[in-house]
Amino acid sequence: MTFNDPVLDPVTAAALARFYADSGVDLALDDAPHDRLGEARALLERAPAKPSEPPRLEAVAPAAAVHADSAVQDAKRLAAAAPDLAALKEALNGFEGCLLKRTATQLVFSAGVPGSRVMLVGEAPGADEDRAGEPFVGRSGQLLDKMLAAIGLSRAENVYIANVVPWRPPGNRTPTLAEMAICEPFIRRQIELCDPDVLVTIGAPSMQTLLNIKDGILRARGRFYAFDTGKREIPALATLHPSYLLRRPEHKAFAWRDMKALRAKLAELPTTKN
Repeated sequence: MTFNDPVLDPVTAAALARFYADSGVDLALDDAPHDRLGEARALLERAPAKPSEPPRLEAVAPAAAVHADSAVQDAKRLAAAAPDLAALKEALNGFEGCLLKRTATQLVFSAGVPGSRVMLVGEAPGADEDRAGEPFVGRSGQLLDKMLAAIGLSRAENVYIANVVPWRPPGNRTPTLAEMAICEPFIRRQIELCDPDVLVTIGAPSMQTLLNIKDGILRARGRFYAFDTGKREIPALATLHPSYLLRRPEHKAFAWRDMKALRAKLAELPTTKN
């Protein structure tokens, strides 16, 4: 069924469009609809009933693993060679090891002030961030800005923001473990170059990747963990993702406690930044 189908009235078409948008389907891959199920059935019908040799499925996983391992090694080499944030961004722009780059609109590297006392790291850009080229600019970004403002912080003055994965996954899905592993050397080098006094991981994937915590975010949030920037050990706070809070507003009280804990930690730490 298409939008030109006379059976599909305008009200139903509008509701269907909203459903697609809420599900992360925000762009068409072709001008005309395709019957993918029919195409699959046709392929099965053309296939021999009894293949002479079983498919060698075991060869797929090792090939993917080899690619991921090679990509991780390339990422480590490129990240370590970057002397500053500008060079690191250039290295990411030229990096082809993460397949998300092929489906994203652009690289989403950072926002805020490099060298700030506080660095926030989310998991990956969404559709709004992919269009703007800046992390946390949609509804979740607006909520994050309000949370920071409540404790006297701002991306315009004293906060630096990035993501573990700098390219948007299709449909705003959560990045896979392989995608996170491939991009991890770059975000760790980004943290090292920024050298914040406090690191804040936003959401479970960021927390689990950077802090090596296996617990869920609701259990692990609100506590400080030790993080080695490559230059020194700093406190790292795990907190809830703003997009989660938009879905579960009753948990905003948890995030407010985390923000107050961050403010208290900054007050007790010696200031190393101008």
